[in-house]
Parts: sequence; C-alpha cells; structure tokens
Amino acid sequence: MLVQLILKSKASSGVVTIAPEATISEAAKLLGDHKIGTVVVSSDGETAEGILSERDIVRELARSGSGCLSKATSEYMTRKLVTCTSQSNVEDVLKQMTEGRFRHMPVVEDGKLIGLVSLGDVVKAQLAEVAMEKDALEGMIMGH
Repeated sequence: MLVQLILKSKASSGVVTIAPEATISEAAKLLGDHKIGTVVVSSDGETAEGILSERDIVRELARSGSGCLSKATSEYMTRKLVTCTSQSNVEDVLKQMTEGRFRHMPVVEDGKLIGLVSLGDVVKAQLAEVAMEKDALEGMIMGH
C-alpha cells in the first residue's frame, strides 16, 4: 500500500502550518483549535522547515517554565525532518516512525508539502488492508 491511498482517505487534504517566527503560545492555540498533535513549521506554507508537536511544547514547559511560550517556534521545532512521498510504501513509513520514535511524517513532492501522515493513519490503513485480505480469504475458503 502507498501513502497516496492514506492521503486520499483523509477527511482534509490540507496541512496545518505555522510560521517559524510565531510564538509557542500561538502554536499551542493552533494545535488546540484544530485538535491536532503536530504542526509543520513553514515560512511559505509549502516548504516544510520543521515540525513542532505537543510533546515538544510540554517538554520545554517542564524544562524552562512558561517563559518559553513567548519564544519562536523555530527555537523548539525539530529541524531534521524525516519525510516521505506519496509513492512511499506504508510499511516503510511505519518502520521509520517506529525506529525514529515519532508519530507524524510530512509528505513532500518536489520540495513541496502535500500532506501529513500520522502513526494512527498508517495503522488504520494497514488494519483496513488486513481486513480486506481476511474477507477475500474467507470468501475463497467458502467458495464465493
């Protein structure tokens, strides 16, 4: 299964982004407003420069206190992004997420951000694929 199938099945094709100069407080509000766990940091809304998660914010709050809320997202974002393309194999994406211990992966084509897949998206897609295979095998066994 390819990542493009996950992107097609998602309710929204857009990716929520935030400017690198936006504050951590603004990022937290954006995450809460959209009920998401991660935001892609981008100056132009098309190029992924980093990624910031709820966990990043909570860790920094624990480390330095509420003063971090007025700092720029660029100070706390993960800069070394692991990305995939729409043609990436879902199993490979799951392996990268598991080994890297992260839950969100930007989907990039020709340097442009086209989507974001979560660990939940990948697991849901794989469960659906397994269910289809199970149904097909049961049908073959029953002679349908």
